[in-house]
Amino acid sequence: MKVEAGHSTTSPVSIHDLTVAYQRKPVLWDVDLDIPEGKLIAIVGPNGAGKSTLIKAVLDLVPKASGKVMIYGRPFAKQRKLVAYVPQRESVDWDFPIDALGVVLMGRYNKIGWCKPVRKKDIKAAMESLDRVGMADFARRQISQLSGGQQQRVFLARALTQDATIYFMDEPFASVDATTERAIVKVLGDLRSLGKTVVVVHHDLQTVRDYFDHVILLNMRVVAHGPVDEVFTDENLKKTYGGRLTLLSEAADRLARH
Repeated sequence: MKVEAGHSTTSPVSIHDLTVAYQRKPVLWDVDLDIPEGKLIAIVGPNGAGKSTLIKAVLDLVPKASGKVMIYGRPFAKQRKLVAYVPQRESVDWDFPIDALGVVLMGRYNKIGWCKPVRKKDIKAAMESLDRVGMADFARRQISQLSGGQQQRVFLARALTQDATIYFMDEPFASVDATTERAIVKVLGDLRSLGKTVVVVHHDLQTVRDYFDHVILLNMRVVAHGPVDEVFTDENLKKTYGGRLTLLSEAADRLARH
C-alpha cells in the first residue's frame, strides 16, 4: 500500500511528514501514514528502527523535529482521553509502593478527576479490568511482588479501564509467560470486536499473521504498510531487515527443530 498525499480527518491516527531526532541524529525520517480504524496493527522492524519512538512521538512523549500527528483530525492534546498507552515493562519503576488495584485505578483518573475521591463504580470498573486479564485475585498484591507477566497484565488492565478508543502497546508480548500471552491475545481480540483501534510494537515475526490485521514495516522510514496478507511478504521483510532477516529465519528454524 502506497502512502497517499492526502490524509483522512476521520482516521484514528494520521501522521504527517514526521521526523524525530535524538541529538541531531534522525531516528524517524519523513513518516507519513494513516492508521485504519478498528484494526489490530503491528509495528514491525529491526532494533533501532524507531518503533517505540513512533508511538512516543504520537503521544507527545518525545519532541518532533518536524511534522505533525492528528488524532481523529485534532492534536493529541485535545484528544488525550481517547488514547490509552501500555509502555514497555522495563520502563516502569516496579518498586513504587502501590498494589495492582491502585495501578489500574490510575487509568480512571481522567474520569475521577485529580484529588477527588475514588468512587465505588471506579473500583468496580478496575476490578472488572483485572478480571479480564486474570489478575482479580492479585488486586491487593504489591506490584513489586508480581512476576513479569503478571505486571504486564496489570498494566494492560490499567489501559482497559480507561475505556479508550485507541490503544498503543509497546512490546506487550516481550518476555512474558504463555498464560500472559494468551491473556493479551484475548484482550486484543475483545478490543477489536468492540471497534477499538490497537497499535502494537511487536518483535515476533512468527506471530504477526496470527495476531494482527494490519502491519507497518518500519526502519527509520515506513517501508510498507497495509493489510497483513498484502504487505507482510518476504520481499518487504527483506527491505525492512536487510541481511538480518536471514539470521532471524535461521534462528526460527533452529528453534522449530528443538
